[in-house]
Amino acid sequence: MAERDREIVVVDDDGSMSQAIERLLVTSGWKARSFASAEDLMVWEQRAGIVFLVLDIQLPGMSGLDLQEHLASCGIRPPVVFITGYDRPIFRQRAEQAGAVAYLTKPFPGLLLTDAIRRHLSAA
Repeated sequence: MAERDREIVVVDDDGSMSQAIERLLVTSGWKARSFASAEDLMVWEQRAGIVFLVLDIQLPGMSGLDLQEHLASCGIRPPVVFITGYDRPIFRQRAEQAGAVAYLTKPFPGLLLTDAIRRHLSAA
């Protein structure tokens, strides 16, 4: 399966934000799917095939940072961009330690997100 045929997953509890990101990704030529919580993603049967993750840090229940750690512990290690409306040094540190491709503070230009994804997928 070609990289562009696999889905980029967005997890953000702000419906308008996740919808905007999903539209941006689709218009950029990728397939995208959104989830409102980490728990919603965890019950998705195809999560092992995720090609890229865009994770909000502040989610109800499990945080985006904790979700990424949990997925990695299960052997699911797609590249990730963390996004947040509440920038904190500890969030940046944990995102860096997790190997984040980018860390973006809301609101952010869509081009920053698509460039980060494109750079990583092109290098893969």
